[in-house]
Amino acid sequence: MAPALALAPASAPAPALASDPLPAPAPGPDPLPAPDVAQPVKKDRRLLRATLRWVAAVAVFGVVGTGTAYGITRLDRTDVPGLATHSDGRWTYPVLVKPPLPSGSPGPNDDARNPAGTHYADLRKLVLPAPEGGTVDASLKGTDGWLPTKGFLAEFATADDREELRQTLVDNGLRHITARGWTTPDGTHTRIYLLQFDTAAVAEAILNGKFMSQAAPSYALRDGDQYELDGKFPDPARIEHVLLAPYTELKPYGARQARQAYLASGDTVGVIIQSRKGSAPAVPFEQTVTLQSELLD
Repeated sequence: MAPALALAPASAPAPALASDPLPAPAPGPDPLPAPDVAQPVKKDRRLLRATLRWVAAVAVFGVVGTGTAYGITRLDRTDVPGLATHSDGRWTYPVLVKPPLPSGSPGPNDDARNPAGTHYADLRKLVLPAPEGGTVDASLKGTDGWLPTKGFLAEFATADDREELRQTLVDNGLRHITARGWTTPDGTHTRIYLLQFDTAAVAEAILNGKFMSQAAPSYALRDGDQYELDGKFPDPARIEHVLLAPYTELKPYGARQARQAYLASGDTVGVIIQSRKGSAPAVPFEQTVTLQSELLD
């Protein structure tokens, strides 16, 4: 197993003697580039390759049996010399491990071997677990881990939208929905839904043609009112091969602010919703979206 990426402390220079010339100053870090404003998702699958992981995790790649597993472990800023700062709001997730693939099965984004984009791993094991301190929402457990369609549709505000979306899911051959939700001690309520279809082409068509409409989502949620594309969502937090459209609610929020993201990877569409009384912080939303994207990639 290849070791996890880690930041090693720089060696301290030896103290200069009075007769020695002063040492040359150590070169400072290169400035970080300003993040680009996120653009609406395109129908092709070419996305900016993420060279950084702006989350409280790093990926560890290894082989488990005949399948591939990915371990994602927590990295604290306070563990890195020179970065001992106050928490920026990231949550502490358990170690995340992808279930091994069946022997000989390709991953969902192996276009040459898996043109349908099938997730051969159990989708129920690919939904992000609750972070430390989160109280799990029992209403989203479903039966044997599969949620009835009406449980997902309950997120949407109007009966007309729920019926239209229900028919869309039926017409496009929805296979399964699995979900998880939790509430953290600060009152942030998170819901994640994974919807599996027959092929990646269907999943992308649902994402682009039904859930999102240019600069705003197609269907109104129970939480929130008007939304716009989240132009502050950092590019390094996007995962290659995962189509992503993050949205943030426009002011005035009302009692709660909501954030939502729609994503597609292979044959699966993900819907992530976070809301909190007053305002919903950006950091845990971005962290949650990125970790769920990594699990589906």
